[in-house]
Amino acid sequence: MVFLSFEFYIAVTVCLGLYYLTPVRFRFGILLAGSLGMYCCFSGRGILVLGAGILTGYLGGLALQTMRKRQVPQRDQKLCLAAGCLLALLPLLRNRFFQPAGGSLWQAIGLSYYTLQIVGYLADVYRGETPAEPNPAKYALFLSFFPQIVQGPIPRYGQLGQQLFSGNRFSQEKFSKGLRWILWGFFLKMMIADRAGVIVDTVFGNWEIYTGDYVLTAGILYSIQLYTDFMSCVFIARGIAMLFGVELGENFTRPYFSDSVREFWGRWHISLSSWLRDYIYIPLGGNRKGKVRKWINLTLVFAVSGVWHGSGYKYLAWGLLHAMYQVVGEITREGRRKLYRAARIDREELLAKILKKGSTFFLVTLAWILFRAESLRAGVQMLISLFTVRNPWIFFDDSLFSLGLDMKEAMVLLLSILLLLGVSYKQSRMKMQLGEWLGRQHLILRWGVYLAGILCIVVFGTYGYGFDAKDFIYGGF
Repeated sequence: MVFLSFEFYIAVTVCLGLYYLTPVRFRFGILLAGSLGMYCCFSGRGILVLGAGILTGYLGGLALQTMRKRQVPQRDQKLCLAAGCLLALLPLLRNRFFQPAGGSLWQAIGLSYYTLQIVGYLADVYRGETPAEPNPAKYALFLSFFPQIVQGPIPRYGQLGQQLFSGNRFSQEKFSKGLRWILWGFFLKMMIADRAGVIVDTVFGNWEIYTGDYVLTAGILYSIQLYTDFMSCVFIARGIAMLFGVELGENFTRPYFSDSVREFWGRWHISLSSWLRDYIYIPLGGNRKGKVRKWINLTLVFAVSGVWHGSGYKYLAWGLLHAMYQVVGEITREGRRKLYRAARIDREELLAKILKKGSTFFLVTLAWILFRAESLRAGVQMLISLFTVRNPWIFFDDSLFSLGLDMKEAMVLLLSILLLLGVSYKQSRMKMQLGEWLGRQHLILRWGVYLAGILCIVVFGTYGYGFDAKDFIYGGF
């Protein structure tokens, strides 16, 4: 809820004013004070867990660099790295496997995200790819920078460090871009994600009643809800960071336009996917030790991804299902090519592209149903009903309007989804981002679009069901 609260934007405004009034060389101190202050306000005792993480990463990095310079035996360096990573992972592992009952202390905001930052930083220092940060205040800022700590993107020290520490001068271009990203984020959240979530919550909350094509409808809408909800938070985070002149990495590149599940994972949650690739998949051997070993490594990586997302067998099953998709996809690749040739379908023509993108979206949606279900048992039962119960008449009578949205609300949702689809398609065809193109247009056109967007969000936006803004979905992982 952090990015949706009025108090948060008051704090951001104050922090912005102090940042640009402070001499450049001291501006990182304003960011640090603002980040830690906001974290204390919104996470309470979670600041203790964050503080322990900062201490672990900072001291671990210095120790690894010192051992490297003194040419301490590799075995001892690996033990130091393992110890640092284990300490950093301890709060997250406790949450995932021991389900603490009374500890808001262990439910710190952004725990899953900054834990991966610490582990990645320690691994980079161990490899000699990143020098250890000698200034504890600067390392604390890297870990606690408030726009991205809530739910990413997951930055690398080499990508983010100097942007935070050097101090940035005011740039009208960057400031305008940041405001556009924030506005787009609110559109995705208020116009699509929360509105789609009304139907999703109804079906998944009553899965024993709603079967067959209800599950298909809810599964598709959840795929859209999760995408727009997560992308919304990332756009807002990137936008706020850009107001300070800091550019966070892109986390999505139109994942539902993918031709395969493998390509999907190169476009979805890019910072997590690349982290898993660089710090787990490649160290395990990647694809360098034969196909069987590659498939085992893929399975391990997606199992870790499932556990990272949450406790419960459904998350593990979701991860393993994605691993199976990729393994089966690789095994059947040549057979599918022959099938296309036998059917005389050019793999680059429109029909083939629609088939590939449509089948990929369907497979991903099946996995999302498991992911969203109340339990693994509920998810499996929903998938079974999807293939065994046929009730297509719900698309032609008023059945869908009994799920929480009336005709007008459903039309707003549909039009908003079509707008997102159109923008995504246009960006895939352009050499620049659509926002950058808009930023170069005449003042009247630019502000006409901005004001129309604000007006639509204010008039038609769903501030959560019952006007109570919903939490961002990925903020819970």
